[in-house]
Amino acid sequence: MLVGYIRVSTEDQNLDRQEKIMEQMGVDKVYAEKISGKNTERPQLKAMLGFVREGDVIFVESISRLARSTRDLLNLLSDLTARKVEFISDKEKIDTTTPQGRFVLTIFSALAELERETLLQRQKEGICVAQTKGIRFGRPQLELPENWVEVLALWSSGKLRTVDAVKRTGLARSSFYKQANLSLRG
Repeated sequence: MLVGYIRVSTEDQNLDRQEKIMEQMGVDKVYAEKISGKNTERPQLKAMLGFVREGDVIFVESISRLARSTRDLLNLLSDLTARKVEFISDKEKIDTTTPQGRFVLTIFSALAELERETLLQRQKEGICVAQTKGIRFGRPQLELPENWVEVLALWSSGKLRTVDAVKRTGLARSSFYKQANLSLRG
């Protein structure tokens, strides 16, 4: 079965041009939506992915209609390949039913992997440079109130209920428990 997916980013845009292409291609079933392609959390995309079966072909006017990020595109296509569902993009002339189309997809995949590894390497190098300059990462350390030691001693000996200890310290209950655990262990 030839299954089409069409998408525009906003409600005021129309799907006419993509619908015409689907009609010209003889697509059997079309999934359409007006939603951003920033991620794959799209109802009609999910419905289409749940519908297609082995031997089906997904047709899109352009890969940007299916996914905006290379990673999302490759994840979707990897899933489809594993399920033996083919993919055709009209604009980019990618057709995984042909050896050439699978080759182009392999190149896309390799480039995305290189991009990801390069990004991680630069990130790692940046973190090392920042750490040598004394920059700390993560949440700032919680400053304990002046009465912390006194309140903790009363609470840990059972002379003060948790609700009262939390009130006296001004900490959130979760922060109180976390700090108490750290203080009593260390």
